[in-house]
Amino acid sequence: MDNHVIDQVNIYEATKLAMKEAISQLEPQPEHLLIDAMKLDLPISQTSIIKGDANSLSIAAASIIAKVTRDKIMANYDQEFPGYDFSQNAGYGTTKHLEGIEKHGVTPIHRTSFEPIKTLVASSKDKN
Repeated sequence: MDNHVIDQVNIYEATKLAMKEAISQLEPQPEHLLIDAMKLDLPISQTSIIKGDANSLSIAAASIIAKVTRDKIMANYDQEFPGYDFSQNAGYGTTKHLEGIEKHGVTPIHRTSFEPIKTLVASSKDKN
């Protein structure tokens, strides 16, 4: 799921959509799902585990893979959009990242439903 889907449905629902899409591509289909703190609308038995990455080695391993993948994606974005410090902040609003937004503007990968981007986009529309 990309930033546009997150902006349309919120990050929680986008996470569920991404998980369902990933599961649909598995062959063979799983018989049971271990999920960190949510349930999916799927005809597969599942266990929702609160604080899953702390209470399940499988979820913890998946969390590490997800974070390493996210870090690689952010490093690639750092090359594509220099000046936003993406490789160091992993998308969070650090001081350097906010300075990059102020200096270079909003990129196509920014989530426009999140602050401060939401306000910047709204004020930009008001000026036009």
